[in-house]
Amino acid sequence: MFKNKKFNIKEFLSENAVPVVFLTLSIIFVYYSGTQPAIIMNDVVARFARNAFFVLSLLFPVLAGMGLNFGIVVGAMAAQIGIYTALALELSGLPAVLLATVVCIPFALLFGFLSGWLNNKTKGQEMLTSMFVGYFAHGVYMLLFLFIIGGIIPINVYELVLPSGVGARSSLDLTQIKGALDSIVKVDLFTFVFILAALSAVITVANTIKNKKLDVTKTVLTVALVVVGVAGNTLPALSMFKRVVKVPVVTYALIGILCAFISMFFKTKLGQDMRAVGMNMEIAEVSGINVNKTRITANMISVVLSAFGQIMFLQNLGTLSTYTAHQNVGMFAGAALLIGGASVTKATVPQALLGTFLFHLLFNVSPLAGQNIFGSALIGEYFRVFIVYGVIALAIVLHAAKKASGKK
Repeated sequence: MFKNKKFNIKEFLSENAVPVVFLTLSIIFVYYSGTQPAIIMNDVVARFARNAFFVLSLLFPVLAGMGLNFGIVVGAMAAQIGIYTALALELSGLPAVLLATVVCIPFALLFGFLSGWLNNKTKGQEMLTSMFVGYFAHGVYMLLFLFIIGGIIPINVYELVLPSGVGARSSLDLTQIKGALDSIVKVDLFTFVFILAALSAVITVANTIKNKKLDVTKTVLTVALVVVGVAGNTLPALSMFKRVVKVPVVTYALIGILCAFISMFFKTKLGQDMRAVGMNMEIAEVSGINVNKTRITANMISVVLSAFGQIMFLQNLGTLSTYTAHQNVGMFAGAALLIGGASVTKATVPQALLGTFLFHLLFNVSPLAGQNIFGSALIGEYFRVFIVYGVIALAIVLHAAKKASGKK
């Protein structure tokens, strides 16, 4: 007989130390920022929508044993090539976003294949390799947009090129595609909660019919969502959240579809092969799995998803810094994933979503909190940079220490 495992708070804190620490910091910083919670929430909802795809795209290389794929910047470059193409053809709105998506896919697949091939040549050093892949790709990207655009490939739209006619402008106005996805349907926070409650209820009923047993966890979640929705629509104290916080339904639906895809994908044979490769390449190869092909596939999926993420990001932001917009994509996504409690060898969808929320919550409130606590907003800005690089460095050190103790 198996005994019920009792909840051990010490073990829980040990396993979830990073998200607990960052949740505590977030609460402290929200308090000292002096900003209305509804305004903070509205900003975090927007940031979450435009960054979740990046963080979720990292799950594939992590579970395939390649660690954090800092090379997803090549996917962001592919997306920017697609967007520039749409602007050069003078498209706007949803057609421009769709064309940018179609154009970026072959570039992202090619970039993902090449970087995955290189990762196979440097097994054990994939994170370092992916970082240098990003630096190399940035040089090629600069050649394309500084010389080939206008110099070899003629561009007839004056606003897209430098006055000399050769090279792309450093900053492009994306007014014509701003909100192309986000503005399709927007609802207030508590209406969105009711939508989630309805979806959760459908899933709960389907699972209950399938398993002939009530899913208690999903039932409790559904009831909780209904309670929150009712409270938000009736309590005056929450009225500002209802007025201020607007949720882009289509964007969040795409994030939800991606989460469902990831969950189902890792139950397929290819997904199980990736897990097996991530656990032990030698055993996976003996079992008949094509290790190199599986790793390349994981990398290609990651890069394509990051390209989609960059398109979602830019249509939300409304401006494109042609030469720098892609540079920190890998670092920020990696830091967010680790903040959610993931490691360089193990990650889940809930960890990715939690990390994205906490990371961008801190990004929102830290400058004002630094201003109010220390009298300088720069301290809050430095703290944001410290979070990104410090968390990644700590995770890599812990992974190395764990690997060394395992060998002993």
